[in-house]
Amino acid sequence: MTDLRATSPDELDDDVLAVVVIGAGQAGLSAAAHLLRGGLRAWDDVVVLDANDGPGGAWRHRWDALTLGDAHGIHDLPGLPLGTPDPAEPASRVVARYYGAYEDAFALPVVRPVAVASVLQADQPDGVFTVAARDGRQWRTRSVINATGTWDSPYVPHYPGIETFAGRQLHTRDYTAASDFAGRRVLVVGGGTSAAQFVLGLDRAGVATVWSTRTAPRWTDRPFDDGWGRAVEASVSARTLRGLSPHSVVAATGLPLARMYPPAIRSGLLISRGPLVRLTPTGAVLAGPGPDGHGIPSQGAADALIDDGVRARVPVLPGCPAPSDAARDQADAWQVPVDVVLWATGFRASLGHLSGLHLREPGGGIVMGSDGVTVAKQPGLFLVGYGASASTLGATRAGRKAARAAARYAAATTTEETAGRAEPAPARSVLSA
Repeated sequence: MTDLRATSPDELDDDVLAVVVIGAGQAGLSAAAHLLRGGLRAWDDVVVLDANDGPGGAWRHRWDALTLGDAHGIHDLPGLPLGTPDPAEPASRVVARYYGAYEDAFALPVVRPVAVASVLQADQPDGVFTVAARDGRQWRTRSVINATGTWDSPYVPHYPGIETFAGRQLHTRDYTAASDFAGRRVLVVGGGTSAAQFVLGLDRAGVATVWSTRTAPRWTDRPFDDGWGRAVEASVSARTLRGLSPHSVVAATGLPLARMYPPAIRSGLLISRGPLVRLTPTGAVLAGPGPDGHGIPSQGAADALIDDGVRARVPVLPGCPAPSDAARDQADAWQVPVDVVLWATGFRASLGHLSGLHLREPGGGIVMGSDGVTVAKQPGLFLVGYGASASTLGATRAGRKAARAAARYAAATTTEETAGRAEPAPARSVLSA
């Protein structure tokens, strides 16, 4: 018999659930599947709240030119392999279809669209949480697994002149197609795989590009395998255990010096022209091209691929030497005209709805337990897709850990309440971010 709450989630509002999972990406789906596998019941004990209109998590918003073959690190969800889809198909479609099939196969209790505004908790440490949506719906629960990822928190660093630039500015999150920039010169800012793929994709569409990175690109020839994933997780965990904010993705993983990238470097295309100093109303000042707009700074590990022939193929940038006031004492600064700035500068964890719980430390991060998912100062709250579990490989593992920990916590608080040792107090109001 069909549970009516599956089609009428408002009826859940008065229930006290065991676990609410916020987010239906890789980590959230993994957690939900493990919760049900562990004996908790869909809808009666567990619900998954997803802000999207359909399956796929953040992947459903990726641009069509990002094919499955170009995407890095799409890992299997537990119990249902992805298989071998066409690598030329857009990753957004593949992952949305895969996640949707996963939700159906395991009858996951996903409610969408639900934009979570805040998470509240009773005054006592083991009190019941209240998860409130922006539309007024609420779910009461003994534990929360937060799996909201980063897509809703794009990061754009501040540079002098950013307010005066007269051209278009957009972030990775806003990108749709290279054809949008026909006839324009695009400054791509950022040192991650998205930035590198933008440079290649725009060039294929005939769009002139300039690539700027804050430091030498972090190229690495280490294979992106399970061993690499574990090393990255250990590096990031060392920070989150101390309450420091996680590094950017590329700082933790590096750029894979493989596949399409070495030929693009040797062609003179995929060459960073140095750090951005400032923007002007009509362009950008870069520290690196030198007085003739032709020089290139170090490309890190990719320097081994660059010889005189490559240097000769690197395009001379149009423009002129930067005025001293704009160059900020950079002797090799070059002022290049650009029409568009594409900020491929990454994301931050989407945790605004948790702001009222005051989890942040002076270092900007959240102190995590040794398991990588437990929030040290907030019993009953578990983060997946944060820190070491931000990759899809790490997210799957973290989902399993969080499911087990959340189920244990919910069971323990239920037992205490039944025994009369933990009577939850009325929830206090916590404002959304």
